Amino acid sequence: MASRSFYIHITIYAFVLLPLSMCAGIGGLKWVSVNLPHFRRPGEAAHLHCDYDLGNDTLYAVKWYKDNEEFYRFVAKERPQSTSYRVDGVDVDVSASDNKKVVLRPVRLRTGGLYRCEVSAEAPSFASAQSEGRLEVISLPIEDPKITGVRVQYQIGDEINLNCTSGRSYPASMLHWYINEEKISSNSVLIRYPTRKSRQGLLTTVLGLRFHLNNHHFLGGSMRVKCVSSVSRSDLDDRTSVIENLPITDLREALLLVRNSADLKQNQYIYTFLIIFVMFSMKFL
Repeated sequence: MASRSFYIHITIYAFVLLPLSMCAGIGGLKWVSVNLPHFRRPGEAAHLHCDYDLGNDTLYAVKWYKDNEEFYRFVAKERPQSTSYRVDGVDVDVSASDNKKVVLRPVRLRTGGLYRCEVSAEAPSFASAQSEGRLEVISLPIEDPKITGVRVQYQIGDEINLNCTSGRSYPASMLHWYINEEKISSNSVLIRYPTRKSRQGLLTTVLGLRFHLNNHHFLGGSMRVKCVSSVSRSDLDDRTSVIENLPITDLREALLLVRNSADLKQNQYIYTFLIIFVMFSMKFL
């Protein structure tokens, strides 16, 4: 069985820019606000909403940008009113989009980014205002972390030399080793390998563990070695204000149980049993 227990912290953030135009008259365009999905997975659709209050003004156009590149425009007086532009990672369903929303399908890893909606009014005010928010694309691992390098038997003084490999994910998984439930943080026993990237953009991390067995490693005649993989996303900066935190529980771990056979047989061998516990849970708050 394999224990998988990922802690995923996904943070969505958005902020509103003040109206850019100083020409807005009293009773004209008042505000613009975007409403984006908390997160999306590859293959899903994303509905981006742009709400606004024109006051006494008349709508001229609504424009959408991803990372400062325009990918959709709605012009009220033009026919057709909606136009999309090629931007990497953005696939607009024009038939399902209008002046208040844009539908992206399918979502890909490159779809993630900063999205901005800009609303402008007709003459005589020519008022303009905008709002923006970040859309995250998350791909959870399908595979459990795996421990490799296990030998059939060990003796006191032998070297433990293990690798823990995460399942492919986006963003990259973080790996941690535990011995008898104590987290290992010493770089002298940890081996860090470069992150591997697949053709699909998914990331795999590997963390090694190397140390020599001593008597103090054993509690009650056995030692438990655990590798825990977690994924987190927290890219806040000083320019943003947090509006929601959405934790997703998906914690996975691989366990290695090492028993001291000297308690059962009068020798110094330690027999190793690899036990993989699998547990998968997901919770949206």
